[in-house]
Amino acid sequence: QVQFVESGGAWVQPGGSLRLSCVASGSIAAFYTMRWYRQAPGKEREWVAAIIRDDVTSYADSIKGRFTISRDNAKNTMYLQMNSLKPEDTAVYLCNAESMHGQSWGQGTQVTVSS
Repeated sequence: QVQFVESGGAWVQPGGSLRLSCVASGSIAAFYTMRWYRQAPGKEREWVAAIIRDDVTSYADSIKGRFTISRDNAKNTMYLQMNSLKPEDTAVYLCNAESMHGQSWGQGTQVTVSS
């Protein structure tokens, strides 16, 4: 079973940027839809962005224009480029991958935006 590990989370000041990575232990070619979610303390898990196959993307309104999702099948990795970060972006960010066999989740990486 393919496992996913997120990285790239950190503390950053408002207006800063981070790039998150979600690295798979095997090929991601079979995962036709991959997504980023986030969960802030005391709040429900929130969908952030999705990429279908290699180039069809969609975004939550709250991050549209600031975040960019992408994937590199050759590196078995999905990314989330986050720009113009705001304090309300503070959360644990998790990757999700969906194939015909079901969904897989990573453990998450913490992003903290504060001054």
